[in-house]
Amino acid sequence: MRRIGLQVASALLAALLILVAIVLPVEYNLDPLGSGRLLKLVYLGEDQDDPVLRETVAYRVDRVEFELSPFESVEYKYGLAKDQALVFAWQATGEVVSDLHSEPAIGPPGYAESFDQVRATNASGAYIAPFTGLHGWFWENRGEANATVRLETAGYYDRAVEYRGGAQFETAEFPP
Repeated sequence: MRRIGLQVASALLAALLILVAIVLPVEYNLDPLGSGRLLKLVYLGEDQDDPVLRETVAYRVDRVEFELSPFESVEYKYGLAKDQALVFAWQATGEVVSDLHSEPAIGPPGYAESFDQVRATNASGAYIAPFTGLHGWFWENRGEANATVRLETAGYYDRAVEYRGGAQFETAEFPP
């Protein structure tokens, strides 16, 4: 009888260990022993990202062009909600300094976060907004001749804003 009791107790202990070391990390993303992270099991319990992103804002396409004199700059940004996508391509007739950055809608005044800084004549790609706010580019012509920057975007933005010469212009208000 004592032998059966030890076997039952051993089985319960093993089941408890399996529960805490494997089942909790996989099913509930709880990892009290660290075994789930060690065995890479915690990721199995996380909700998988859906590869299809549904949007409530209408799809937009925008094409703009800026003429920049030597050492002149312009900033052009889009209103995007968190996780909304923006596909972009820009080309310049001369090398420009570019900074793709974002300003959160809720945050300290003047705060901006940069994501891509280049000195180039073109760039293209896709951008997913990490937070709700204004997201876009600053371009500056540091050359000796005029440069034209052409920007094409497509995505789920609700407005476009241009900053030039210390002034702000709502350049495009997109209907819902």
